[in-house]
Amino acid sequence: MSYIRPIPMTDPARPIGAVPLAGGWCWFSHAEIFHRGEIARIVPVAQLDGETRDRLSSARPAFGGLAMDRPRIMGILNVTPDSFSDGGQFLRPEAALMQARKMAAGADILDIGGESTRPGAAEVLAAEEIARTAPVIAALRHGGLELPISIDTRKAAVAEAAFAAGATILNDVTALQFDPAMARVAAAAGRPVILMHSIATPATMQDDPFYDDVLLDVYDALAARLAEALAAGIPREKLAVDPGIGFGKTLAHNLTLLSRLSLFHNLGVPVLLGASRKRFIGTISAEADAAKRMPGSLAVALAGVAQGMQMIRVHDVAETRQALSLWQAATTGGAA
Repeated sequence: MSYIRPIPMTDPARPIGAVPLAGGWCWFSHAEIFHRGEIARIVPVAQLDGETRDRLSSARPAFGGLAMDRPRIMGILNVTPDSFSDGGQFLRPEAALMQARKMAAGADILDIGGESTRPGAAEVLAAEEIARTAPVIAALRHGGLELPISIDTRKAAVAEAAFAAGATILNDVTALQFDPAMARVAAAAGRPVILMHSIATPATMQDDPFYDDVLLDVYDALAARLAEALAAGIPREKLAVDPGIGFGKTLAHNLTLLSRLSLFHNLGVPVLLGASRKRFIGTISAEADAAKRMPGSLAVALAGVAQGMQMIRVHDVAETRQALSLWQAATTGGAA
């Protein structure tokens, strides 16, 4: 099997024959071709077959009502007592609402979760997760918030309650695998779904994770989850993927994925990058306090945007918005 990674560029000097990457702000004139157990080779885009070239270059459909022709910022709102970075800060409904309204000024999507999925986290009962998330979503909608809201959950009952409260997107860190009812619920609701790669559960996912080839193994796993979602009745235009940085991955695994994120465009759906404040950023930058990892998070977010990631999931919305605005201005000569 061949794996084809477009080599993304944003340089203003674009050669003849280069094509857009996923219809967005990057372009590519060459691609890297992988086969398991073999050295990768680089070929010009003209050598790709028409179907592959079209899949890599065609614009992605709007996701959750948002055009995918520019990077979208997903703001993280954890209404939990134990999330790795902001646990307990927004557990009270009034604190959660205040933070949500603050983030809404710069975010394109709000992602609300009521169960920590940090390494080592224990499972939360669905009833408790619903009590944490659904009232906040409902209050935001009643207050006039029109921004897309995603529910970050792996439980069907929580998703159903969130949809009833006004959530418009499902963000499942297990790609519909944890709860046997989730695929049916997602299909019936007709909501867009983000399929994230992970292994095991949060409680055990960092217990010596192993891959034959992390880049290709994660790609294959997401391709399989896309196929399962389609078989469950979820249309392709309502699907996106997330390689799951930090979920069952070592530092080396994370860096390998980040260096070649553009491979995931070959799946033909929008790609989300969620690396904000994660442990590998602290390891590289020698910053133990997750709340102080904003500069490193910005660097990783912009590296993802430079590979065409359509959605960036972050804690620091205003700072990311500013950094993204400057990156776009600098790479387009002022035409943001």
